[in-house]
Amino acid sequence: MWLSPVLLLLCLSGSLSLMGPSSVTGTSGGSLCVRCQYEELYQRHKKYWCRGQYEATCEKIVETNGEEKEERSGRVSIRDHADKLTFIVTMENLTADDAGPYWCRIQTTWFLDALSRDPAVHVNVSVSAATGETAGRTTCGAAPATFPGLQSKKNLSSEEVLTYCSGDRAVSLWPRVGALREVVVSGC
Repeated sequence: MWLSPVLLLLCLSGSLSLMGPSSVTGTSGGSLCVRCQYEELYQRHKKYWCRGQYEATCEKIVETNGEEKEERSGRVSIRDHADKLTFIVTMENLTADDAGPYWCRIQTTWFLDALSRDPAVHVNVSVSAATGETAGRTTCGAAPATFPGLQSKKNLSSEEVLTYCSGDRAVSLWPRVGALREVVVSGC
């Protein structure tokens, strides 16, 4: 089957415009954060976090208003860091009921809006039981450092490891292979 270049571009553009972790695990009673990275053309767009199995029917939980300030809805907050082309969603005081499928999304509107889809990344949230050692910790999941097949403003070498720290946990990313690992560290 042959697809026209325009249709193919429409299908692929949303999937390459936004990157985030495929899964994040937090502990009961603790917090987790999800970092989603987007392309510069979405810098002034609203970003949001929604829950549901399918992106088209997910229920919006919290959204930015297009500014770089934290917005909150209950135990969930979102903040857009437009200078870093990243937005961060934080879920606090996690419970087992918080586990499930979520989406990082960017709100778009254009002349073919009925046919358009907001760029979206599926994130599976898991919540594990807290132990004495893990109680109250914050776990962060990070977006890959570069978009596959697209130019990035950051020129990262294969030796450069990005590490996001929070307490005694860190998420490390090896950009060349796209490996994302959560590790326990000291002095992070």
